[in-house]
Amino acid sequence: MSHLQYYNYAGFGEWANVNLGYSQAVRVGDRIECSGQGGWKAPETLPLSLDDVFPRDIKSEIEQAFRNVDTALKTAGGKGWSQVFRVNSYHTDLTDEVTALMTENFRKWMPDHQPIWTQIGVAKLGAKDMNVEIEVLAHDPEGAAKSTQ
Repeated sequence: MSHLQYYNYAGFGEWANVNLGYSQAVRVGDRIECSGQGGWKAPETLPLSLDDVFPRDIKSEIEQAFRNVDTALKTAGGKGWSQVFRVNSYHTDLTDEVTALMTENFRKWMPDHQPIWTQIGVAKLGAKDMNVEIEVLAHDPEGAAKSTQ
């Protein structure tokens, strides 16, 4: 699968790759796909485990998840949220407050466009204390041209 390029950012991304066997992003031609990004703290800080890596309030967790998506996209050579066209978000407690916080972050990170979005309530996510996970697809034709040179 040489046409697939996998990426992991420093800290949590590297830890997840070594300990859990997955990557944070993959480039497929002019698309970047991100694995679900949670609100784990400062991606540059390498955790020893998944204990105590999530903020204790939902606002901070959602904001950090958006920052982690941006980091994953940029690590894969993209420009960040400005190239995102699809978002899937998963929530353990899908309330009006959560929807409002997601919408607030959409407007902050993507002020010039509105992606398609599927918001899903789930019983549990992949780690204890994890309440939100965000997957995105981004279109990056310029980065694709650079990555094939």
